[in-house]
Amino acid sequence: MNILLVEDNPGDVRLTKEALKESNLHEEVVLSSVPDGVEAILFLNRKGNYEKAPIPDLIFLDLNLPRKDGREVLAEIKQDPFLKQIPVVVLTTSEAQQDIARSYELHANCYITKPVDIHRFIEVVRNIEHFWFNVVKLPSPI
Repeated sequence: MNILLVEDNPGDVRLTKEALKESNLHEEVVLSSVPDGVEAILFLNRKGNYEKAPIPDLIFLDLNLPRKDGREVLAEIKQDPFLKQIPVVVLTTSEAQQDIARSYELHANCYITKPVDIHRFIEVVRNIEHFWFNVVKLPSPI
């Protein structure tokens, strides 16, 4: 199972890695991370330094990113005939209704506000992982 984390906050990247490491699936999950939207699109299209990047089974996407924000990344993913089948979990600090509505308009698969509490954040990441890899049936890789 491959997860792409699109996140510019090194602390949140570290917490996500820790949460996945402590899960039951930790040996089966490969987490790749990129710090901004431009790098995310390069990764997903396997261009530049990402020619050998794995195609993710799931994308965790922050909305507030440098260079190209998460909304733009989400729109590009969902307009691409090959990438649009990859589930995108918006995982962001924003609780703004317009961000939630816009994310779903752009076909996000779910929207989760990052908890401020570290323990709660780890619990949320574990729950996301459990849901997407144990409960949901995903299509075969592209």
